Amino acid sequence: MAVMFRSIPLAFRGYLCMPVPVPARRFSKRADKNHSPTGKVAVVTGSTKGIGFAIARRLAQDGAHVVISSRKQENVDEAVTILKEEGLSVTGTVCHVGKAEDRQHLVTTALKHSGGIDFLVCVAGVNPLVGSTLGASEQIWDKILDVNVKSPALLLSKFLPYMENRGGGSVVLVSSAVAYTPVPKLGVYNTSKTALLGLCKSLAVELAPKGIRVNCLVPGIIKTDFSLREKTMPNKLPDMNKVFGLQRLGEPEECAGLVSFLCSSDASYITGENIMVAGFSSKL
Repeated sequence: MAVMFRSIPLAFRGYLCMPVPVPARRFSKRADKNHSPTGKVAVVTGSTKGIGFAIARRLAQDGAHVVISSRKQENVDEAVTILKEEGLSVTGTVCHVGKAEDRQHLVTTALKHSGGIDFLVCVAGVNPLVGSTLGASEQIWDKILDVNVKSPALLLSKFLPYMENRGGGSVVLVSSAVAYTPVPKLGVYNTSKTALLGLCKSLAVELAPKGIRVNCLVPGIIKTDFSLREKTMPNKLPDMNKVFGLQRLGEPEECAGLVSFLCSSDASYITGENIMVAGFSSKL
């Protein structure tokens, strides 16, 4: 046992020796407050359609002010108009998460509301290739990894000081079930979504002492323009039914409730989790 304990990194020994772990002491204070995201500020990338839009709507319905963003101004305008007509508190801006200047503009827009941010939900993702993994060009690899993996980390680094000033917060990354069950011809995309699972784990440990929780939504085949455009994914339904008993495609709204929960104080003791919303589970 002594040998085993000596192999544990020093950072973890400190956690084990504390009467109450740092995350528990930090988060328990937040759990006594209003359980919903009421009065909080949430930034959701890739939020003008599909899963991102459903998440933005749900967070706003639950009382948060939501900053919507995507690459095209007309999509931002349309989403903001729809949600404002529903009486929800939202603003929006164009943001290509792969561009540093756009990420900075998103931060500036979010801070205009109340000078801080409480929740960051990273939905934006790309997949410009259906084909051989090893046949992918360096440009394809760079584009997919820049947007799907690097941009959430770089965006969070911009928001981090403001989340700390608010006493903590919640980050939700959005991966995909292809991280666990790779889809042929989507190899680079599969890889990027698997990397997000590791990013979630690493950030959860790193940010726990700051009172910031990091979790990852792992959607299955959801009815969105993005997933239906990739013909290989919905066409997998019969095979998934045989192996996992999957009965149908999911709806974007079936992802949104989980994200709102993860942003609420009801989830104040949950961090570092990769949670599937897929109608099946391919992990223990």
